[in-house]
Amino acid sequence: MIIGLVGAPSSGKSTFFNAATLAGAEMAAYPFTTIKANHAVGFVKIHCVDKFFGKQCNPRFGYCTDHNRFVPVDMMDIAGLVPGAHEGLGMGNQFLEDIRQANCCIHIVDASGSTNEKGENVNPLSHDPVINVRFLEEELNYWYLGIIKKGWEKLARQMVQEKQEAYKVIWKQMSAFGVTEDMSKQTLEKLKLNDKLPTLWTEEDLMEMAFRFRKLTKPVIIAANKIDIQGTEKNIEKLKSAFPDYMIVPCSSESEYALRQAAKHGVIDYIPGESDFKIKDGSKLNETQKKALEFIRENILKKYGSTGVQQVLNSAVFDFLKYVAIYPGGIGKLTDKDGNVLPDCFLMPPKTTALDFAFRIHSDIGNKFARAMNVKAKMPIAKDHILENGDVIEILTQ
Repeated sequence: MIIGLVGAPSSGKSTFFNAATLAGAEMAAYPFTTIKANHAVGFVKIHCVDKFFGKQCNPRFGYCTDHNRFVPVDMMDIAGLVPGAHEGLGMGNQFLEDIRQANCCIHIVDASGSTNEKGENVNPLSHDPVINVRFLEEELNYWYLGIIKKGWEKLARQMVQEKQEAYKVIWKQMSAFGVTEDMSKQTLEKLKLNDKLPTLWTEEDLMEMAFRFRKLTKPVIIAANKIDIQGTEKNIEKLKSAFPDYMIVPCSSESEYALRQAAKHGVIDYIPGESDFKIKDGSKLNETQKKALEFIRENILKKYGSTGVQQVLNSAVFDFLKYVAIYPGGIGKLTDKDGNVLPDCFLMPPKTTALDFAFRIHSDIGNKFARAMNVKAKMPIAKDHILENGDVIEILTQ
């Protein structure tokens, strides 16, 4: 699973990326053995099951604070987008290759309207952020369309002559983009393209197909950034009105970065995603720093409930991708050989079964699967049992 960050220059994308990947950065070795320059480790926040057992866990990866467990995810800061990216202009080819790898995209939008789609500074509230979102949508839609149309006339004639099922051909052509056989079949049915010969499909048919595939395989959540700038609420309402089907989360990446830096240096107690913080040692702060922290508390945390950064990342993983957090453990024994309590937590895709989880732990465990136990309920479960978020599962082998 890769969470991609996209956004125009000066939208706050880099600040968001740094804020989201700062927490716990020096606390553990991470499971991503190859981290490219534009990759880093972010964290989703979950309620740790250690509280259920009356224990304090010792995560192998990530960390746990006051029974809030932070589980690592791979984040990718995607190359900047310029008009004509789908035609290879600017860093278009790099952008599209990067975004192809992402399972979900967080679009960082300057909701204050103080920068335009090119990243140029303008007066606050003078630029309509709706333009930025439309811009990204169009580039992605035309990119998908370009893939579908590649050799289309020949492909369409071949489907008709050989009486091939169109959805299977389209699925194979778009599988590298995450399009599944079911997605292809259902999309063609909804567009009623099964009733038309592929040679008669119009440009509009292909564009609508591209649009639907893009929405299914590259879900986008909008991080309406820079809520610390006065008047941003008006633009957020514009975004919500223009994109009622999108999840739009107000956020201030600068505020989150400041809070996480202050916590890292022991100045405050702050749990990412929370609605307040506590100053530990005011003597370490000058008046300017105190005023900055008070501004964040009064104008961001009290007003919006959080800075929004943690909420955006959690929404991407749990609301969009529907992943679940599953712990390996044993009835009567929650520790590993080194005595660490509940050291591991795996983020698993929806509809993960007990057998799937066994293979995720290790292929040998999956191959030797005998049965599984729900540790919290102390009950056996079948190998095809669908696991739920927060389950603790013991796998018994032959």
